[in-house]
Amino acid sequence: MIFTRSIRWRIQAWHALLLTIVIAGFGITAHRLVSMQKLREVDLQLQAQVAQLGIAFPPVPARDHHARPPPRPGISVTDQITASGTYYIVWNADGSEQARSPNAPAALRHPSADQEGGSTVGGDRHAVHFTGAGRCFLAGRRITAELDAQRQLAWYLLVAGGGVLALGLAGGGWLAARAIRPIQVISETAEKIATGTLSQRIPPVSDDELGRLAAVLNATFSRLEAAFAHQARFTADAAHELRTPVAAVLMHAENGLAAEPLTEEQREAFAACRRASQRMKQLIGALLELSRLDAGQEPMRQEPCGLDQIAQDCLDLVETLAQARHITLAHELKPAPCRGDAGRLGQVVINLLSNAIAHARSSIRICTRCEMGRAILSVHDDGPGVAQEHLAHLFDRFYRADASRTDAEHHGLGLAISKAIIDAHGGEISVANNDEGHGAIFTIALRAAE
Repeated sequence: MIFTRSIRWRIQAWHALLLTIVIAGFGITAHRLVSMQKLREVDLQLQAQVAQLGIAFPPVPARDHHARPPPRPGISVTDQITASGTYYIVWNADGSEQARSPNAPAALRHPSADQEGGSTVGGDRHAVHFTGAGRCFLAGRRITAELDAQRQLAWYLLVAGGGVLALGLAGGGWLAARAIRPIQVISETAEKIATGTLSQRIPPVSDDELGRLAAVLNATFSRLEAAFAHQARFTADAAHELRTPVAAVLMHAENGLAAEPLTEEQREAFAACRRASQRMKQLIGALLELSRLDAGQEPMRQEPCGLDQIAQDCLDLVETLAQARHITLAHELKPAPCRGDAGRLGQVVINLLSNAIAHARSSIRICTRCEMGRAILSVHDDGPGVAQEHLAHLFDRFYRADASRTDAEHHGLGLAISKAIIDAHGGEISVANNDEGHGAIFTIALRAAE
């Protein structure tokens, strides 16, 4: 997923996780402390009432321990206890009940010794005390209100925690975006440079580590631009210097062929010299054209045109060549309006069709269409296709693929020139193999005209 490949989203995910842990820990701790404090207050109240019960109900004499003690002035304490909503039970040492309040649950039984202290049973809170003589005092009351308050507090903490989490995530997202923005600027600039815009530089971002990285990259890009410019100048200068001697060799070869008489061996030698000179002349012309394109000395006109009409014109031009090689030309030309230099775009289409004719077995199909705001032209052939390891390099200069896609007459610059022309139009050119495993598909994509 794209989220897992984004530094920003990974930072946000870790921030969300840590913030959730902190908020959850705070909420659980706060709820726990408040709940324990409430229960402690209830326990203190019940323990005080147990102490009062010990005074109100003294031990029964051994001779009549089943008899209830006679009323005494302090017995009014029990009325105060029951009036507060507390119930009580007093057991003698032998387990018999000495006293039970009217509001005590009938199901309550004598507790065991390990239950001394405070405990919650259902919705009631009990305080149990055993005396040294074995007597047992139990005071309890309903704690529904306290439990409701705990649940309400839990909801309050949940809502407040959710709000804090949302604010924290929004703030964290803003901070992450600010932190990642310099990296995005560096990445966008590097992508522009990778597409051939070598004059681009990373704007100053900050004085920290990213700023120093941007400065190092800018220095690297400057050296790369200088090296590329030097290479382009060298290529152009070498091509210019070679034009005159190559033209001279070609002229002498043609003059030699025109001379009489010639032996067959001499004629063949002059013919080979002429072929080599013509090939060298074409190569020099291609090199000069590439150097002008690289230097931006070949401005592309931006005029309304259509890839469908350009494709039709190019089909008419290569029809004779296709017939000579017994290649069938098929087309599906839907309207594909765009803006560009029709002559240069036609040069690219001619190059693709010529390449397809050279490698197709029996048929070629050219299609045009508009799709998602782009004018698209594709050339399909039924030849041997392109080996997978060559696909990524087919538009490189002087790159030669396997023998099934190349021959000695090609100098390896036609596709490079085509790519330079399409790049100058702000478009894309690509190659892929047919899904059926036979033939290659070359595709041109330009921005469609409004």
